[in-house]
Amino acid sequence: MRWSRAFIPTLKEDPQEAEAISHKLMVRAGLIRRLTAGAYTYLPMGYKVLRKAKEIIRQEMNSSGATELLMPALQPPELWKKTGRYDVIGDVMIKFKDRHGKEIALGPTHEEVITNIISKEVRSYKDLPLILYQIQNKFRDELRPRFGVVRSCEFTMKDAYSFDVDAEAMEKSYKAMYDAYCRIFERCGLPYIAVEADSGLMGGTGSHEFMVPSEIGEDQIIICSACGYAASTEVAAIGEPEGTLENSAKTDKMEEVNTPGVRTVEEVSDFLKAKKKDLIKTLIYVTGDEVVAVLLRGDHEANEAKIKNHLKVDAIELATEDKVKETTGGPMGFSGPIGLKVRIIADNAVKVMTYAIVGANKQDTHLRNIDPGKDFSVNEWADLRTISECDVCPKCGGNIEIKQAIEIGHTFKLGTKYTKPLNATFLDEKGKEQDIVMGCYGIGVNRILASLIENSYDENGIIWPVSFSPCDVVIVPVKKSDKELWSEAVRIYKELTRDGVDVLLDDREKSPGVKFKDADLVGFPVQIVIGKKSLAEGKIEVKIRATGEKQLIDKNDVVDHIKKTINNG
Repeated sequence: MRWSRAFIPTLKEDPQEAEAISHKLMVRAGLIRRLTAGAYTYLPMGYKVLRKAKEIIRQEMNSSGATELLMPALQPPELWKKTGRYDVIGDVMIKFKDRHGKEIALGPTHEEVITNIISKEVRSYKDLPLILYQIQNKFRDELRPRFGVVRSCEFTMKDAYSFDVDAEAMEKSYKAMYDAYCRIFERCGLPYIAVEADSGLMGGTGSHEFMVPSEIGEDQIIICSACGYAASTEVAAIGEPEGTLENSAKTDKMEEVNTPGVRTVEEVSDFLKAKKKDLIKTLIYVTGDEVVAVLLRGDHEANEAKIKNHLKVDAIELATEDKVKETTGGPMGFSGPIGLKVRIIADNAVKVMTYAIVGANKQDTHLRNIDPGKDFSVNEWADLRTISECDVCPKCGGNIEIKQAIEIGHTFKLGTKYTKPLNATFLDEKGKEQDIVMGCYGIGVNRILASLIENSYDENGIIWPVSFSPCDVVIVPVKKSDKELWSEAVRIYKELTRDGVDVLLDDREKSPGVKFKDADLVGFPVQIVIGKKSLAEGKIEVKIRATGEKQLIDKNDVVDHIKKTINNG
């Protein structure tokens, strides 16, 4: 391939809309171009890298016993209504009506579709187990597309689905997919961490996320330095506190205090010269037709995944201002637990609080010297908050570290969440009808590219591993118009190409500086530089992009040297 024909439109400056390093470099290196918010064209070099990711995934999925198929992006919403996810997913699903007035959805994921297929084709336990997968574009109307291909509205995803006769057999399929994921991400050169995770919208009895630490990651994970335990902050458990939380305001008299215009924890603590941990914040949530009050210590953050799991619901949302007033009698920002007529659930940390400050459920007013159990009742106690670095490891009690991370894969133990409502059953050995037990396994293919770049770049551009680079080698003749340099470049190009090496020949009439900068920017692992002085001595310069190391190699040995270098990774 010659550079002049390859269509690699590199840029000197960062695009204005780009925040993440990966987004900036993918645009500058000519890998992608933005069409509209959340939608990107993969240009030739970018598409080559994407195809390499897909090929690694295919190889490992096939070797693990999975079989590839392809399902339609157009989906009937009726399937989603049967599983109850139509209302839960809400506006994220892109919907439209066809010319016959029938509603159609662009698939954000394919659990309902694959289960519908299986329900019509599988009849007996002899047809199981099955693991099917696809690599296909998905569509989601993201509220805020960002970080380039990390969070986009159209994206490429590998999703696999396992179907088994029972939970024990499903565990075997799950283990096979989990191990395949580890091999995939290792081959991709990603510093991934597998963590316990919340199943969220997907449902089921358990899941793992495969995360790559990154400053732009939208998820948080905890890692224990002592035992190695890792989990998403959404599921990391927090033990019940012991003893009593000390508070300097030791008086048994409940006191009503005027707090004009003071609503937030920070504002209240500053105004009353108290610590944030001395406050109990009351959050009003709505789930379906039920209104629930959630109590947390002032310095703790609500964990909506834990709250949903405790309530056994698919979705919750904070109440509107009108709903808060209807529920508490006071405006938002002054809610408190005393006198509430709704279900009250409280985080375990609230249980040991004394002489606390709470909202009074009326304008510009708070109450202090409040004790849980004495001044108000709680219906249920639970772990409802997000773990912090002030907490300890839930497994061993050691110190933990919290990191931002990009989710690149997620595995789920779905059980019968989809097979039961969609009537996917089989006849067992005794001829009795049973629900098929299911697992689900997703990989964000685009995110593999972004995660690699986020973890492998320098001030000059991308640093690709050989397994992922759009080309193994770039040949840079310092001056194309020099017949001797050009002839040597073409010779090496033909010999490497003949031996199966993926080579890009820079045939542009550009200055050496421009060529060198572009080679570094796009990130080709090996650069062959053919210059007048070195060639006169029978030598050719070989540069390794990752280390910057340069060697002068005899021109007759350069092809064999390059092949050995590439084979060694």
